Amino acid sequence: MTYTPRYSVSVSEAPTRSTHWANLGEASFAFGSWILYAINKYLGRWPFRIVLAPVMLFFILRYPIRRRSSREYFQRLGYAPSTLRTYKHIFGFAETLLDKLLAVAGQYPFAKLRYTGRDVMVESMAQKRGGVLITAHMGCLEVCRLAAENKADGPRLNVLVHTPNAERFNQVLQRLDPNTSVKLIQVTDVAPATAALLSEKVDAGEFVVIAGDRVPVSDASGRTVSVPFLGSDASFPIGPWVLASALKCQVILFSVLREDDTYRARFERLADKVELPRGKREEGARKYAALFAQKLEELCRAAPFDWFNFYPFWEPPRG
Repeated sequence: MTYTPRYSVSVSEAPTRSTHWANLGEASFAFGSWILYAINKYLGRWPFRIVLAPVMLFFILRYPIRRRSSREYFQRLGYAPSTLRTYKHIFGFAETLLDKLLAVAGQYPFAKLRYTGRDVMVESMAQKRGGVLITAHMGCLEVCRLAAENKADGPRLNVLVHTPNAERFNQVLQRLDPNTSVKLIQVTDVAPATAALLSEKVDAGEFVVIAGDRVPVSDASGRTVSVPFLGSDASFPIGPWVLASALKCQVILFSVLREDDTYRARFERLADKVELPRGKREEGARKYAALFAQKLEELCRAAPFDWFNFYPFWEPPRG
């Protein structure tokens, strides 16, 4: 059944370049992050939540695109429109930002983490077999990657990021841990030199972490495919699959979702090797993107408040 949004969009609010996720800008400021971090550090979690409550109320009133996007997402999951549910969704996102700060500062209780599919990573590391970890904007990935960094025998991660739209928040993370050994590789598109570097790392048994739920930052023409997701077609990037095909490596689904008072990291091998037919790259990538979208939908239904894409996700991509 085709989903129909329950709110109308005026001509002035019609999707434009400004609704692309990379153009929405950064809603969190470094100064505010430091204040909330200090409140949690010296007073605890509940005082942090009390102070955060009016801040998040201002947030959902100040940024209607994010509010409407959250509401549409829950409607697609089958929930009735609810301002309270949207508030809880965005409030949960803010709590994960705190957990990111705590993880980077080494103050998160990593021993509490839970795992599903951990044998996939253990087996890969034992064989010195690298690969692509495809993930989504869900939960708190930093908790797991920092837990890996703190172990001498943990997996070596190389995270592909687009940081300009969150530059100030990343400055906070850098100040908390300037000596982190997890490699953040800034990209808009994977250039040949970057691909060569990543190939060396995968051959050495390391892993490349890349998000599979956001369209490219630059011109999206020819770089996305439309596949079913939560009742309607949505655009997903082919970049992760083209990269995995070029690196001739496995692809593992990676997520870190909240569970009780901690997080559960999940690993699931999606492909031993990605093969894209010559001349039919987009068609071949569509199959893998559809599989990823299916798995992502399962994760969203299992943890609906953990998916953090607060922009018109189902609108056609605009470069």
